[in-house]
Amino acid sequence: MAALSGLVSSLESYRGRDRLIRTLSYGCQLIGGFLTEQSSVKSEVGKRLLGISAQLNHCRTVLRLFDDLAMLAYSRQYGLGAKEEDAIIRWLSVISNFADQLYYPCEHVAWAADAKIIHINSTKWWILSTALWGLSLLLGTLRSLKIILNLRRKLRNPEGKSSKSFRREKKMIAIQVKSEILTLLSNLADLANAIHWLPPGFLWAGRFPPWLVGLMGTVSSLISMYQASGLHSEKSDDS
Repeated sequence: MAALSGLVSSLESYRGRDRLIRTLSYGCQLIGGFLTEQSSVKSEVGKRLLGISAQLNHCRTVLRLFDDLAMLAYSRQYGLGAKEEDAIIRWLSVISNFADQLYYPCEHVAWAADAKIIHINSTKWWILSTALWGLSLLLGTLRSLKIILNLRRKLRNPEGKSSKSFRREKKMIAIQVKSEILTLLSNLADLANAIHWLPPGFLWAGRFPPWLVGLMGTVSSLISMYQASGLHSEKSDDS
């Protein structure tokens, strides 16, 4: 009952629904992509699952039409990151926010072109939005690495704290490190897909089979769901 209550509570929020739709979309792509490489009967089931995945992904694209203002509010709140102690983390975050802010209108234009609302070629807009997403993921990866290095540096330098105080801080730092490692893995999985969706000729662009795209996306989505639920509960238990 507790798990069902948590699911219902999650579905009441936009972010919660988006995480679930994302997980289902990539899960269908993972299983569907695998089945399409099997026998003809399984291949037919796989094609249907890939169709479901495409529709769920389209649903998320439409819902993101309303994300611009939320992103703008977040970017304005963060500003130039004056509260950040580390200059590298600050500027990685600022540039990442800028890339995210540009991503949405580019994707909206691509969507509108595909929907025949505007008469332009959508391909370059999809490429641009994917490149901006990839840039944001790369910057997020570098940010997580820097934060992990800073946290581990704190562990090596107690700075005269009492043993009791240091043990408590060490526990909190361990939770932060775990969170950043999960974020790092999630970003890397998504970055692998972002590169795949860029024009052929750039690294492994266009070389992933559908099941591998589904696997990378499923890993990232499950990490995101865990961070939104399990890790939050863990922090609450420690407080």
